[in-house]
Amino acid sequence: MARVTGRLQVVATPIGNLADLSERAREALAAADVIAAEDTRHTGALLKAMGLATPLVSLHEHNESRRVPGLLARLAQGERVALVSDAGTPLLSDPGYELVRAAVAAGFEVSAIPGPSAITAAFAVLGPEREAVVARELTKAHETIYRGTLRELAARAATEANFARGEITLVVRGAPAVASGTDERLLRRAVELLAKELSPGRAAAIAAQLVGSSRAEAYKLLPRTAANEFDAAPTDEQDTP
Repeated sequence: MARVTGRLQVVATPIGNLADLSERAREALAAADVIAAEDTRHTGALLKAMGLATPLVSLHEHNESRRVPGLLARLAQGERVALVSDAGTPLLSDPGYELVRAAVAAGFEVSAIPGPSAITAAFAVLGPEREAVVARELTKAHETIYRGTLRELAARAATEANFARGEITLVVRGAPAVASGTDERLLRRAVELLAKELSPGRAAAIAAQLVGSSRAEAYKLLPRTAANEFDAAPTDEQDTP
């Protein structure tokens, strides 16, 4: 049973367009006592654009283990902690797993506020003829299974009211095997699309996961301007106690 104490909220933030931030996410960030952010400078700019001044503490792959005890102590004092990444939904390819696991193990309430996801946005990359299955309300009274291509499923979603109701599970068929290795055309397209919304490094990492290539291979395909910006980017050294 969860203690009646603090709460950890995993909050999805925009991957590019600030208008994508949900009202629920705004409320969570405004109500938080502290925000654990992958890059405090990046999240600070987001908060400034929203007119908020919530305290920030950095939480990234190099300091997460050290940060967890202090954040758990704050939860024990009844505080609300919001966890955000630089863009999109935390934990998909970002820091935060250790914090969430520790908070759950300690009995604190952990909730998710869904929103933008780079992986979801990149499905255009898959092509309209890729086969998929949409499973709605699995194991429940109104369980429904929809099968077809992504084009067919998108058309059905636009005309059938029940299509998006309830809990949804999406399964997309894998790409056909390519004898010569990674499909460079598909990888390049994925990198180009993601680089418009994400930092170059994150765009390369997610594109590599989607296509099944190495991050280094994806990074080589980044638009030259984006790669140069990434190389020149400073390291996050700002910590707010």
